Amino acid sequence: MTSSSSAAKIHPGTTSRSVPIRTFKEGPPLPTPTDVVEALLFASDTPLEADRIRDVLELTDSDEARTLVDELRVRYEKEDRALAVVEVGGGYRMVTRPQIAPWLMRLAKTRTKARLSRPALETLAIIAYRQPVSRPEVDAVRGVNSEGVLDSLLERRLLRVAGRKEAPGRPFLYETTREFLVAFGLRDLNDLPKVDGELVIPDMGGGPDGEAQAQHEPGPSGADVTTRS
Repeated sequence: MTSSSSAAKIHPGTTSRSVPIRTFKEGPPLPTPTDVVEALLFASDTPLEADRIRDVLELTDSDEARTLVDELRVRYEKEDRALAVVEVGGGYRMVTRPQIAPWLMRLAKTRTKARLSRPALETLAIIAYRQPVSRPEVDAVRGVNSEGVLDSLLERRLLRVAGRKEAPGRPFLYETTREFLVAFGLRDLNDLPKVDGELVIPDMGGGPDGEAQAQHEPGPSGADVTTRS
């Protein structure tokens, strides 16, 4: 049985609870609120928060927006669609199902390859688990100077400056960004793998020069980020 939220039809400029003005002219069927949510997710280049969906559709609350997203998710699953709706980076995003990956990889063969070096992966892991953290603290864990690596990760928008530490020299503090969550498919930092004791950096399958292959894709807001392949 179709829920009232997905069955209702809406006009632009009206809320999902509004009654459309009847006209005698035949036209295309009006979209349901779930249809509108689908279009919003398709058009958005960043994860879309429930609050934002609520504001655009002028819904009563964010729970109603989450219900519409769940209806869309169930629709995709029942119809065995090539697309899926996932929660990532504090919002919702439309993605392709993993089973479609072989064809997407063929399409992406001509894309420029980018490399995320092992030092970059090490630095990201240290900051992700210990943030906010200063460069001297990162250097102490890695045993080498991390200035160049940090600059590179800042340019990729995987890191940002979170302030200054109240210590001699007042060094910058670094933390991961929303782009980091999106690039690694995490809903939030609680999705990071749990580690006990000393932080061990896993082998990411890099080449002889210690660099890991990654697909180069345009990230949110035009940022260039690397995703694991």
